[in-house]
Amino acid sequence: PKQFKAQLEKLSQFGQFISQEELLADPGGVSKGNYFLVTFDDGLKEQFDLAKPILEEMGIPYIFFINTSNFSSKKVSLVHKIHLLRSQIHPTDLLNLIEKINLTNQEKKAAVKHYNYDQQENAILKYILNFKFSFKEQQEFIEPLFENSFNEEEVAKELYFTDSMLEKLYKDQVLGSHSHSHRPLGLLEEPEIDKELKLTQEFFLERFGKPARSISFPYGSYDSCEGLTAKLGEAGFQLGFSMERAANESLESDSFLLSRFDCNDLPGGKNDLFNGNDPFKSASLRKWHLNENSIFNK
Repeated sequence: PKQFKAQLEKLSQFGQFISQEELLADPGGVSKGNYFLVTFDDGLKEQFDLAKPILEEMGIPYIFFINTSNFSSKKVSLVHKIHLLRSQIHPTDLLNLIEKINLTNQEKKAAVKHYNYDQQENAILKYILNFKFSFKEQQEFIEPLFENSFNEEEVAKELYFTDSMLEKLYKDQVLGSHSHSHRPLGLLEEPEIDKELKLTQEFFLERFGKPARSISFPYGSYDSCEGLTAKLGEAGFQLGFSMERAANESLESDSFLLSRFDCNDLPGGKNDLFNGNDPFKSASLRKWHLNENSIFNK
């Protein structure tokens, strides 16, 4: 928490903090100043307990993105089961349990680039699990290992927001979707994409009476975001956040492929790409949306 607060203080030297409401009210206004939007993925209880009080003390707006299956079925997301298993089992042992999968040199580079804060062995393991395995293959490999090490109901209760936290966050207009079950949407078949978007919006409608307006793409890679903008509009979303490491000059050309930096990439982070200098002066502008066959670019 101390490091988080110090980073927010550092970033405030370079720009102002903006809210989701302000973005939606003036999508072209982002080009008129230097703005940061603070976002959190996965709906973890520690975010509410530790980060939210600091943000509110400093008057900084934010968005929390949740996987709605965690709350509708009280289950632990497969991605978090993987994280928890990795805390108990060495990556070499997990890789040895996986039937031999030969990654190309290009795929290894992609793994290290995407999981750039992991050691190479961890990056390769996560890449295989998340991008080479189907969802069913992931389940078949992870579920038995997880059941042998953890009590799922207890983990879910400890890990995610409570119902009262959800109600508070929605009332404050700072809650968005991270999909239903944290799957890489762009890599799914069309019926599966439709189901993911339908289920997450049904949760918001049934729980809060209105659909979520924003979504953060699970994994956030180009492949996991590609080809989705038309479907997001049809599902009722207005904003979509990827993990393209770049700045957004305007939302008007495409509001569904907004770029984001990891907090570690920015001044005050452990791998500051800007060497403590103003990121608005040297950050590249987003490009993924230029290649998107979206409702905006047809």
